[in-house]
Amino acid sequence: MLGKKGLKTKDEDIKNLAAIVGPKEILYHKEDLISYESDGFTIHSHMPKAVVFPKDTEETAKLVKYCSDHNLPFLARGAGTGLSGGAIPLNGEVIISLVKMKRLLHVDLENRRAVVEPGYVNLKLTNSISDKGYYYAPDPSSQSCCTIGGNVAENAGGAHCLKYGVTTNHILGLEIVSPSGDIMEIGHDGIPDAPGYDLLGILTGSEGTLGIVTKITVRILKNPEEKQTALAYFDDIADGSQAVSDIVSAGIVPAALEMMDKTAIEAVESAAFPVGHPKDVDALLLIEVDGISAGIEEQIDQILDVCEKRNVRSVKVAQDAEERAKWWANRKTGFGAMGTISPDYLVQDGVIPRSKLPEVLHEIHEISKESGLRIANIFHAGDGNLHPLILFDSKIPGETDKALEAGSACLEACANVGGSITGEHGVGIEKREEMHFVFSEKEIEAQTNIREVFNPHYLLNAGKLFPSPGRCGEVKKELKTAAAAE
Repeated sequence: MLGKKGLKTKDEDIKNLAAIVGPKEILYHKEDLISYESDGFTIHSHMPKAVVFPKDTEETAKLVKYCSDHNLPFLARGAGTGLSGGAIPLNGEVIISLVKMKRLLHVDLENRRAVVEPGYVNLKLTNSISDKGYYYAPDPSSQSCCTIGGNVAENAGGAHCLKYGVTTNHILGLEIVSPSGDIMEIGHDGIPDAPGYDLLGILTGSEGTLGIVTKITVRILKNPEEKQTALAYFDDIADGSQAVSDIVSAGIVPAALEMMDKTAIEAVESAAFPVGHPKDVDALLLIEVDGISAGIEEQIDQILDVCEKRNVRSVKVAQDAEERAKWWANRKTGFGAMGTISPDYLVQDGVIPRSKLPEVLHEIHEISKESGLRIANIFHAGDGNLHPLILFDSKIPGETDKALEAGSACLEACANVGGSITGEHGVGIEKREEMHFVFSEKEIEAQTNIREVFNPHYLLNAGKLFPSPGRCGEVKKELKTAAAAE
């Protein structure tokens, strides 16, 4: 990256950006930029102009101001674990990587809050405060490596969001750098229902299109007194699906209620953390309840009774924390485990009413048959957040297109029953066309009008979230063409 005489480039923008962060905090050679071409949505990729690593808010603001003043497109990036292409530099952006802004700045146990920088890893927060009896609730499957800044951008969820909510339910305040380079504080020190516009709600889940988050005040929770975790195996996925609705209808709100089908079980049992799930069952439910000790056993008994009424093959309750941890490790490797049974996969993120689970899972099965591609299902069943994983081989001509079409069909099936196209992964570039499944042109226009208030020159993360007006169908075609060329 550096020669004896400094930067090996004639590009004045590179030199000026390096002057802001220091010559060791910028990447601009092709071989250094390759790993930044895409995020977790690897079907599509683009090369950035450069990657810069600010150390604090002030450097971030200076970088943004330079890009804004010189008409350079730019975007923020965390750990790159996003699954919808939200961090892909479509326009040759300058990537502002926030991974070196990774400090835990403050913990206030009395008021149950903590302040972190955006590059702070999700699970590290819980690990940092667990000895004091506290934890951070949002727990995406990538929590061991994803950053809280990225979670804010995508409004990430996780297995326990059924009871505790997604990221937006745990954000009390934000410091952001606007697309023009101004530093702003958003939030009213955690005051609920403060007067004025809900700017925290707008910014959380805006996928890095309205500003760059540089500081986050989060809610932390007291550890529950007791936890119980159960596994239930079903010979018919329809029975397991109905059991999900029956559990919630019985007045029980589990901390987590997860489902895996036969294909997903095959994958996780072939990966790093096998726990002995029977591979011939059609589906399993992983169920966890928590809270005060009194009543936990009764809740588990009620849940097991519901499962028995839905023809469960067998049920078991974790005997200790170690067994519970193994079950969760097995579940949280679900996406990565697909690599043991397929060269490539595309994960979707639709949301449906719980009562529609049997119907939509049947529709996904039909989409699998029609496309000729296996589809594994591993998802947050309790809150209806489906994750169909379309398995394919990109080396076989036409299979990438088939996977994209199957994924779109799965999202359409969710929208058709009153659901949505994303619960936690975001729209990015992957689902831009599918926005038409749930929003009219006027509704999309209203949302883009909000974006223009924050990002009027459209330099920050352009091309994400929204299709251009009147271009329904063209965006996915462009992605297919580009993917085939690559």
